[in-house]
Amino acid sequence: MRACQAGPGKEFDMRRLGWLGLSVAAMAMAMFAGAPTFGQQQTMPRPYGTPPPLVITAFGGKPVTYKAPRTPWGDPDLQGVWSSDDMQGVGIAGGGRGGGCGGGRAGGRGAPGAPAAGAAAAPAAPAAAPAAPAAPPPLYLDEAGLKARQEQITRTAEQRDTTATSAFRFDYARRAFPQTRLLVDPPTGRMPQVWPNVVNRQMPRGTYGPGPLNSWNDFSLYERCITRGIGGSILNVIYGNGNRIVQAPGVVAFTYEMLSDTRMFYLDDRPHVGAQISQYLGDSRAHWEGEELVVVTTNLTDKTAFGVNGNGTQHSKALKITERFRRVADDIIQYQATWDDPLTYSTPFTVSFPLTPLDGGVLLPYDCHEGNKAIEMTLAAERDEDRSMAEAAAKGIARERRPINQNAGGAGRGAGGGRGGRGEANTGEIAEK
Repeated sequence: MRACQAGPGKEFDMRRLGWLGLSVAAMAMAMFAGAPTFGQQQTMPRPYGTPPPLVITAFGGKPVTYKAPRTPWGDPDLQGVWSSDDMQGVGIAGGGRGGGCGGGRAGGRGAPGAPAAGAAAAPAAPAAAPAAPAAPPPLYLDEAGLKARQEQITRTAEQRDTTATSAFRFDYARRAFPQTRLLVDPPTGRMPQVWPNVVNRQMPRGTYGPGPLNSWNDFSLYERCITRGIGGSILNVIYGNGNRIVQAPGVVAFTYEMLSDTRMFYLDDRPHVGAQISQYLGDSRAHWEGEELVVVTTNLTDKTAFGVNGNGTQHSKALKITERFRRVADDIIQYQATWDDPLTYSTPFTVSFPLTPLDGGVLLPYDCHEGNKAIEMTLAAERDEDRSMAEAAAKGIARERRPINQNAGGAGRGAGGGRGGRGEANTGEIAEK
């Protein structure tokens, strides 16, 4: 952007400086627009580059003094196979689909009709005061709510334990935690908006979207058996929620069960790889802050997204993810991740939730071949429909193109439009499913 300049012999126009100041102020306000006002107090969004401290949700925000056992070389021992199964039913932003991309528009009142001929115009009614924004949804259940959740979880687990009809069955929770949502920052309890200029950055949905399907690039990375990304790989889904942690001096290995990605967290102060190198799971460097393992990941591509199974708005290459791992009990690791992407989201956001031991303690093999040939078959069907449409047109027959998935909403889909029965958890990004 060029600054205004006064030409030789011309008087400097101070009004330009005033407008420039207003423009800069407006831009600054826009950068931090995403947090609503509660009453007369403004909840300020967290600045970029400042991840919050660890929020230990496992015990309802109560202080924790537990000290993890140590490895032979003295680091806190996080090793084991951990799962997000106990987060089943806990959405990103709570029960409702709150504050998603672009946010919701309040319903406006229609314009009043014109007065009848000859009638005196009625005095204008005073404008109604805008409704006060809703208070942030609570982060934790009260004692009665937690008891009810545990009773429901226990009933469901007992029913599934005794009625399974095969060795393969959906995973499910066994213990209740008090948190009502995974999102712990912003304090509004709602996902931040994406910037208005972030368009056409939705993860392709392939056989579960509107099309067109002209190549493998029209399918998600998940359907292509590549990755679900960092966020999509750890959020709870109906199976495959295991995560294995293995430690050695100077390095921690973190393996996801589904698609079997492994990330390496180096603790030896080596620098990140060059800025020109981008990877689906980025480049991670780690350090210990007392009991916490802090992992900072950069060098990501712009091809993955935060949502369940990697769906949602694709982030930019500027994304930095700060993760925190702390063992807060023998059988609980508190996991937290801050997503900081100033080119995509109006503010950073942070999710935090407990990981607990995986039933059986072993990651199951996850063999994947491009959706079990779904990509090949779907593209073949699309080309067949191309030929059928051309033949119909040659005969003078006008018809609509058959939809990609004529059985959408059938028995195989979850309530959130899930992939083959994998119900989508609430990400708060209402336009992205």
